[in-house]
Amino acid sequence: MDITQAELSGFFSRPCCFIAGAAKLEQMPSLLLPEVAFIGRSNVGKSSLINAMLGRKTLVRTSRHPGRTQQINFFELDARLHLVDLPGYGFATVSKKIHASWNALIVAYLKGRPLLRRVLLLIDSRHGFKENDRDFMKILDAAAVVYQCIFTKIDKATETERMQSQEAFKKEASLHGAIFPTFLETSAEKRDGIQDLQHAVYSCCF
Repeated sequence: MDITQAELSGFFSRPCCFIAGAAKLEQMPSLLLPEVAFIGRSNVGKSSLINAMLGRKTLVRTSRHPGRTQQINFFELDARLHLVDLPGYGFATVSKKIHASWNALIVAYLKGRPLLRRVLLLIDSRHGFKENDRDFMKILDAAAVVYQCIFTKIDKATETERMQSQEAFKKEASLHGAIFPTFLETSAEKRDGIQDLQHAVYSCCF
């Protein structure tokens, strides 16, 4: 899709507001707009990346403590797109019972949102793919939801770590049916890759 940087900047600077937080399936907003969802291991930098993409600092709350996002949060951008912040998985210091309820809610969301255009699966570029990432990728495959891998925190990764993550992606891409064929590398702090991320999200409006 051909789009100028000015158009991208204009779109992501338009009004974006929190519209709903869902801890149960029935609390989710009506299916009116295309959706793009963000998910990754706890502390992968999800909230910071969403804020960087939107050019804001506090729309999505950030925390140093894993497990801060405890429900599915919906944001509406320019009355054209829903951005969906899903609970993180992995190292959150919560009980197994809470983890199980989060997982059930996420699976219900994935299977019940026909306007979900893409899931952006965030992977820490310093650590690459972990078993819980692969487990979630299998869930996405089973739900037939297209997902794209977004490597985060590249400003904190060594060149070797980045190369290892890239090579690991090639292997994972050959094993998963619903994975998007290309990945993105990003840094919320340095804004590396943010324009590419914006382009990927904006393309889901159509």
